[in-house]
Amino acid sequence: MEQSKRRLHRRARESLTAFINAVAPEYIPARHHRLLIEKLEAVDRGEIKRLMVFMPPGSAKSTYANVLYAPWYMGRHPDRSIITASYGQELADKWGRRSRNIVAGDDFKSIFGFGLAGDSQAANRWATSKGSEYLAVGVGGPVTGNRADGGIIDDPVKGREEADSLTIRTKTREWYKADFYTRLKPGAWIILIMTRWHEDDLAGWLLEEEKAGGDKWDILSLPAEAEVNDPLGRQPGELLWPEWFTSEMFQIARRDTRNWAALYQQRPSPDTGDFFRAVWLHEYDELPPRDQMRVYGASDYAVTAEGGDWTVHIVIGVDPDDNMYVLDLWRQQTTADVWIEAFCDLVLQWKPMEWAEESGQINAAIGPFLERRQRQRKAYAFRRQFPSRHDKAVRAQAIRARMAMKGLWLPRSLPWASLFRGELLSFPAGKHDDQVDALSLIGQLLDDIRPGQIVHKDSVPMAGDHQVLVTPPWDKRGKPSWQRTQNKRA
Repeated sequence: MEQSKRRLHRRARESLTAFINAVAPEYIPARHHRLLIEKLEAVDRGEIKRLMVFMPPGSAKSTYANVLYAPWYMGRHPDRSIITASYGQELADKWGRRSRNIVAGDDFKSIFGFGLAGDSQAANRWATSKGSEYLAVGVGGPVTGNRADGGIIDDPVKGREEADSLTIRTKTREWYKADFYTRLKPGAWIILIMTRWHEDDLAGWLLEEEKAGGDKWDILSLPAEAEVNDPLGRQPGELLWPEWFTSEMFQIARRDTRNWAALYQQRPSPDTGDFFRAVWLHEYDELPPRDQMRVYGASDYAVTAEGGDWTVHIVIGVDPDDNMYVLDLWRQQTTADVWIEAFCDLVLQWKPMEWAEESGQINAAIGPFLERRQRQRKAYAFRRQFPSRHDKAVRAQAIRARMAMKGLWLPRSLPWASLFRGELLSFPAGKHDDQVDALSLIGQLLDDIRPGQIVHKDSVPMAGDHQVLVTPPWDKRGKPSWQRTQNKRA
C-alpha cells in the first residue's frame, strides 16, 4: 500500500487526476469532470490562456476548476501566485479555505516536498513555504498591491436580481478591467467559471470584446440536457451526470423557463421567451385598412449617441377587433436632432391619436426643441408624459398582460421585426431593452386605447377629404337603416 501511494504521489506531480486521487480521494471525476480536467491541464501547460467554464449549478465545476486546480498549479509552480474572485468575500473565503487546507495536508507535502507557510492562517490570503501566494477577494474588492500569474473568477454573479441590474453589470466589468486584469502578470492565464444569467453578464461582455479584437477565449459549455454537437458526445436530450442529477431534479428546474435556459442550458435567453412568450407574437403580411385602425405611438428617448443608448419610436395600430399591430419602428444610436426629425416623420405618416413618452431630464432638455420642430413641420400629436417609476419589468407588466390576452402582431417581412421579436423574447436577460421600454410606454396608454371602427360605404365624404363615420340606428327588423349626415359647413 505504501509503494502504491508513493507511485500515486509521483504521478500526481504531472497529472491533475492523480493529484485529486491523492489529496481528495472522495472525489471521483465523472465524465464531464474528466473533460474539464483536460482543459485545466492545458491551462497549466500554457496551451490555453483564457478559459470559460459554463455548467449547471451543482455540477462541481468550482470544486475541480478552483479548489483542486489552484493547489496543484501552485505545487507544480512554486514561484507563481494566484488571485481568485467570487461574487462576495464570504464565498471567496470558502473556496480559499478549502484550497489552503489541501496545501496544509501531508499528501500535498509528500507530493511536492513543501507545504503551507507557517504564518498562513487566513482563508482569503495565504502562501506556501516556497513563497507563492494565494489571494481570494469578492468581485469589486481591492486587489491593489498584489500580482499574479493566474486568475480565477468563480461565480461572479450572485443571482437573478444582480444579473438583471445594469448598474451591477457595469460595476463588474469596470472592476475586471481596472482592478483584476491589471494585477495579472504578462502572459498570465484566466479561468472564468459560471452559469449564464444574462446575455450581457461578464462572460457575454468578454465574448463581445473578443469579436472586437479582445482576448480569445476557449469555451467549455455543458448544458444539463445535451443539444446538437455536444462537447461530451452525448445524444440530444441526454442528461448531464446522471449518477448525480436525477430526472426529477431537472423536471423541477424546467418549471422556470428562464432559469432552465440560463442556468441549466447556458443560454441566457430562452427560445420561447420568459417574460414575453413566443406564442403571444403573431405575424401579418397585410394590415387592416388604415381608416379602420386607431393609431398610437411611443418613444424611448436617449441623449447619448455613438455607442451609447438607443432611441426608439414605435407606432401601433388597433383594429376593430381590438387586435394590436406594430405598424412601424425606428431605432438608432444618434443625436437628438436626428431622432426628432424621425419622430416628426412618423407623426406625419401615421397621424397618431396619442404619443407616450417618459417625463424627466431628457424630455425637459429636448422638449422645447421637439415642440418647435413639430410646429415648423406641422407634425401635431398629443404627447403624454409618464414618470419613470419602478424597474423595467414592473413598467412592462401592463403591456405584458395585454399581450397575454390578445397577442401582438408583427410584420413578417420587415427587417426590424426579427430584432424586435428577439429583444422581447430575451427580456429581461437580453443585452438591450430599449424597444421593450418603448413598448412598455404603449402599455401606459392602455386605459385610453380604443379599438378601431369599421368604415361603412354609407359614410359621407366631407370637404377637405375628411369623412364622418355614422353609427347606424337599428330598425325593428334588426337591420341598419343608414342616415346620411349633413355637411357641417352646409
